[in-house]
Amino acid sequence: MDLNLTAEEAAFRDEVRAFIARELSPETRAKMILGREIGKKDIVDWQRKLNARGWAVPNWPVEYGGQGWSPMQEYLFQTEIEQAPAPASLPFNTSMVGPVIATFGSAEQKAKFLPATANLDIWWCQGFSEPGAGSDLAGLKTTARREGDVYVVNGQKTWTTMAQYADWIFMLVRTNPQAEKKQQGISFLLIDMKTPGITVRPIQLLDGGHEVNEVFFDEVKVPVENLVGEENRGWDYAKFLLGNERMGIARVGVSRQRLRRVRELAALERVGDETLLDQPWFREKLANTEIELKALEITQLRVVAEARKRGKHGQPDPNSSILKIRGSEIQQATTELMMDVVGPFVAPFPASIDDEDQTNDPPIGPDYAAAAGPTYFNWRKISIYGGSNEIQRNIIAKAILGF
Repeated sequence: MDLNLTAEEAAFRDEVRAFIARELSPETRAKMILGREIGKKDIVDWQRKLNARGWAVPNWPVEYGGQGWSPMQEYLFQTEIEQAPAPASLPFNTSMVGPVIATFGSAEQKAKFLPATANLDIWWCQGFSEPGAGSDLAGLKTTARREGDVYVVNGQKTWTTMAQYADWIFMLVRTNPQAEKKQQGISFLLIDMKTPGITVRPIQLLDGGHEVNEVFFDEVKVPVENLVGEENRGWDYAKFLLGNERMGIARVGVSRQRLRRVRELAALERVGDETLLDQPWFREKLANTEIELKALEITQLRVVAEARKRGKHGQPDPNSSILKIRGSEIQQATTELMMDVVGPFVAPFPASIDDEDQTNDPPIGPDYAAAAGPTYFNWRKISIYGGSNEIQRNIIAKAILGF
């Protein structure tokens, strides 16, 4: 693959950069550079600006708002957003449930949900993981029994990110408990979070933040029209969704921006008469991470190009599991480098779960040190969500190596 940009591709990259510079508020950009918490308003405002430009859902089919971009354009757009840094479009909307509805949903579902999903008039959350079904997602136990024109849902979901903001949840539920294989008998439902019987409880994380939740379902009645695709085919739709999610988890631009920031700050930190950036051990560690990131970038370009060949209805590329593994490991490595930079100033101050801004506590050193500890702890999860890295290695062994 030729990695040099054509004149048209370079012009497109510059157009994206100019849009970000013009439209992203200085306050939101400053929060992201410093690793501060960005709120619901920041995310909604930015996605609506993208949607007004036609860029909120460029990966969707053109008839539903997609742009029909080349793999290089998709890559350039994503990395420019990430390394600006600017907020990503809400992934639950744009890269998870949106493509599922566009591909497998009914005409009525597409008309009702896709425009509102692109513009973030609906905030979605994901109801997949359960207390006994995370990495082994097929072991889920939440049930949906059919009673006339409704499904009655009972069970529990956990680690539900941003459920406190969500208007709707997309769910995997067991509609046939007697299925021969546990991957069978699972369906994909769309549920209004205001439906009676739904309870959301916050989970406070190690960094003091409220990002994830438990969600309980007690005799929740869901119209049958909210079933996506066919009953008991939900596992197929989940694999399609997770393939998209794993490609996004690579987050090359995020790691690139983080390494740029590490270099800036390491040049400020003094070690005797030199800076931290002058220290051989640190330079070696930084260079190794940068080399690994370049290899990941080239791999992602190959996977995206192959995905375009297969088309929107093709099966997810098992190579996306490679992106998920290496992308999450590199992101974690960047947080470790930042911990090396801030040193003893990294000591976090966990906040109350009732605080609106959990990571904006006063630092004991430079301003940029405040978020390093909470970010390090929070990013431990990256190697788990979207399918743990151990499960991804099993997928690689079976689907790619043939073991």
